[in-house]
Amino acid sequence: MTHWFHRNPLKATAPVSFNLYGVASSPAANKICNDLRTTRARLLDAFTDATCTPEIMKKSSDEYFALLQGFILPLDGTTQENKLRFIQNFKWTDSLQGNIASAQQDAVFELVSMAFNVAIWYTKFASRLAGKENITEDEAKDVHKSLRIAAGIFKTLKETHIPRLITPAEKGRDLEPRVIDTYIVQIQAEAQEVTIARAIELKHNASLIAALSFETANFYQKAVWDYFELLHVSWVKSLLLMVVLNLRVSVYSRAEALCKEYRQTKGPGSTAKPSEQLFFKKLGTFIKNTLEKCQRENGFIYFHKVPAEAPALELKASYGLAEPTPFELPPLSAQCTPEVYATFDLTKGPKEDSTAKAKHDEEIKPVKEPDLKPQKDTGCVVS
Repeated sequence: MTHWFHRNPLKATAPVSFNLYGVASSPAANKICNDLRTTRARLLDAFTDATCTPEIMKKSSDEYFALLQGFILPLDGTTQENKLRFIQNFKWTDSLQGNIASAQQDAVFELVSMAFNVAIWYTKFASRLAGKENITEDEAKDVHKSLRIAAGIFKTLKETHIPRLITPAEKGRDLEPRVIDTYIVQIQAEAQEVTIARAIELKHNASLIAALSFETANFYQKAVWDYFELLHVSWVKSLLLMVVLNLRVSVYSRAEALCKEYRQTKGPGSTAKPSEQLFFKKLGTFIKNTLEKCQRENGFIYFHKVPAEAPALELKASYGLAEPTPFELPPLSAQCTPEVYATFDLTKGPKEDSTAKAKHDEEIKPVKEPDLKPQKDTGCVVS
């Protein structure tokens, strides 16, 4: 996690004015619309602010979602759909569809799209933090926490909010269930990498580390992201005295070949060079030197050859697995009362908004994200 190369770009969106002139027939209703516009803009700015922290992100997202729910939750004492849910049009891009936006006149679509970006931000924050030189234990915990929060957001979106969309997500779109599932298992696996790294550092027994690595590799296999195999070669360190180092050399070579193949693949992150990351280079040298040391000392001092087969290990992890942190939307804003809701008069109809004249298939400029370069050392130590 030393570079943002495996992060999908943030979803881009068209401006939303929330100018419901005529419909918002009271000062309190107009204030809700103005605050929606302001808090939305503030949240979008936070996504690209390199100084943004999880605390700031939560505050910004809670402020917006608390107000947005006034367009989603029933406020008239019935179970009928909120009359404001379909009054405003929203446009969002999809990670694999370029700059062409999807549009839905649905506040739930806005909720899941914005929350999707919040989750992506947490993965980017974790990646940036993990890429620091000499990462501390507290920072490693923050990486782990941020990834679990992101997984929890995606899980809640999939189970609770995306099924409410009137127009289901098309194949290949960000909100398609298969895409969301992939994000969930990928992020869980990345969180477990933090656990594995910590277990290696604390010199926990090989069986525990092997089990965690096995479970983590299964997550990545489920996500069908084979090139992540390179990240799991690291568990060899804890088994050096017990496994066939010759085999580990071949695994490392295979991972190196996958790195080169990745560099030749078109798409986001094509400038990344995984095999040139300092940790990967250190690992290759470490495997080679340790194999030579074991062969030398076992052959000439202890008169035991390096084992030809690895011992059987329990590969079912009983603890240490990363579970998504349950995600809950903030409470409805105190501004959104039944009395204020009643002052939104749909019979008058909103005046045409000049900012909403764009066509459904308009192009939206991609989000300009901070250009954060990976540092010379990732904090991953092979010693």
